[in-house]
Amino acid sequence: MHKPTDTPDVLMDALQTAALLPYTALTEEIRRLLQDDLVQVPARIVQALPDGGSLFVMPAIDQRVAITKLITFTPANARPGPLGVRRPTIQGDVVVFDVTNGERRLVLDGPTVTARRTAAVSLLAARLLAPNTAGPLLIVGAGVQGKAHLEAFAAGLELQDVVISSRSEQSAQSLAQHARNLGLKVRVAKDPNSALADCPLVVTCTPASAVVLHALPRKDSFMAAVGAFTPGMVELSPDLCLHMAQHGRIVVDTSQAQHEAGDLLQAGLDVHGLATLAEVVRQGHDKPAGPVLFKSCGWAGWDLAAARLALRRLDAQDKALSI
Repeated sequence: MHKPTDTPDVLMDALQTAALLPYTALTEEIRRLLQDDLVQVPARIVQALPDGGSLFVMPAIDQRVAITKLITFTPANARPGPLGVRRPTIQGDVVVFDVTNGERRLVLDGPTVTARRTAAVSLLAARLLAPNTAGPLLIVGAGVQGKAHLEAFAAGLELQDVVISSRSEQSAQSLAQHARNLGLKVRVAKDPNSALADCPLVVTCTPASAVVLHALPRKDSFMAAVGAFTPGMVELSPDLCLHMAQHGRIVVDTSQAQHEAGDLLQAGLDVHGLATLAEVVRQGHDKPAGPVLFKSCGWAGWDLAAARLALRRLDAQDKALSI
């Protein structure tokens, strides 16, 4: 059993949280969660804040654990503040409780959980759906999610080459150096559309304030679009989304995407009828022959998977120390 909640280490910082959530293990935990009939995920509450910000309240439970993720999303923080310092756009925590006795077991760093579970979901979708997982991988957006997806795909696929594109040259070069440190070959592309013909794996993780991809993808392309999570946000052009619907396949992370997938909604697509990742996991599907678009909007179930994995790893550590 983990240490009582009155001890200081119930509160995990970003580094401690990351250490509890290795990408490949988290990917498998997400797969297990999607097969667990006892998981319950109520609709999240999104409260508007001044200047385009939002407060997210996201609960989820299973037979052992209850969690609530409390985070703020503040787009204005992407702009440099005094002395050029940028605050994180996502801030908050994931609070984890034992359902049998109500004990607070753990508080995880919210932005770290969000980054790692989102990338792990994309990795699971790529493993199940990507016609070609060899790469190169094109990452559009070199922020927190760009880094997390780079690390996750490098850990979970036999990836060797990466192309990075960002509005910020400094951010692109920083992520490129991180890719080199991971042993990958990397180049920076000013226009991501020019790289689509070379990259069967694509991830878009921008602020989703404007279309970044409009060129048509390869026939063996897998594209994970994670930046847009409200009806007004967009990364992909309507023509690109329609092409995917007509000539390939579109899968959404959950049914809640029908209200949140800005890229698809702005293309006029019927999101309600699209397959979800849970259906792919539970029913099994052959990998499509044509291009695949995986649209990810976020779900508290992914945070519950992270909490389950973190608790199990902490309990294993405590057991090892007690021997």
